[in-house]
Amino acid sequence: MDWGMENRLGRLIQPDGHCFFLPIDHGYFQGPTRKLEKPWETIKPLISYADGLFVTRGVLRSCVDPSNCPPIVLRVSGGSSVVGKDLANESITTSIEEALRLNVSAVGMSIFVGSEYEHQSITNLGKLVNECERYGIPVMAVTAVGKELAKRDSRYLGLCCRIAAEFGAKVVKTYWCENFEKVVNGCPVPVIMAGGPRCETELDAFEFVHDGMQKGAIGLNLGRNVWQHDHPVAMIKSLRAIVHDKASVQDARDIFDEEKNK
Repeated sequence: MDWGMENRLGRLIQPDGHCFFLPIDHGYFQGPTRKLEKPWETIKPLISYADGLFVTRGVLRSCVDPSNCPPIVLRVSGGSSVVGKDLANESITTSIEEALRLNVSAVGMSIFVGSEYEHQSITNLGKLVNECERYGIPVMAVTAVGKELAKRDSRYLGLCCRIAAEFGAKVVKTYWCENFEKVVNGCPVPVIMAGGPRCETELDAFEFVHDGMQKGAIGLNLGRNVWQHDHPVAMIKSLRAIVHDKASVQDARDIFDEEKNK
């Protein structure tokens, strides 16, 4: 692996081989998502606990302090909104030159396997990897499902992750599912778990994250289950303990209870 590529990945993936990215890119298709209306206010108490920030260039420039932020994974795909016809109809929206200007550690884009726009999104990934390899920038592929959450089973997600790796993604972000080890074992690059919609309880989040880490994920890219929670700092500390300190579900619950009462 080229030195620059390895160096950028090393900023994001910590010495223990694990990582916890905080995504705040939701506005690119959802607009002012609840609790993310003012991004800087939302992330201010959380940013020191994140190994990376997944963000669009607009919010990065307007809301993130360049002297106080973790490494950046830049969202570079988009083009459809939650009120539009199909969330899968995305294109590459941000140039490699822009990523270099912003000194990012990686770029991220979505692929929509099985959708009407499958070919477009997967070939976009190939083109993005071609450009990024030229400059030593890792690509994180996001296995998006649009509004069709029922697709999130191991067979489908395993297919998506393998395709993303085959097209050159250095890391793949995907959803946790039952039999998650099948997804990880079929993907030759590191897999990071997405959070998706808010879990019913914090225990639900601790359980799926612990299970996914036990079954081979290297970490998390999880936002709404942190910053939409009533106790976001307690959540991020608890989840980080599972990712980096091999905490059990009960350990995470104890950390959460202690932190929320501070």
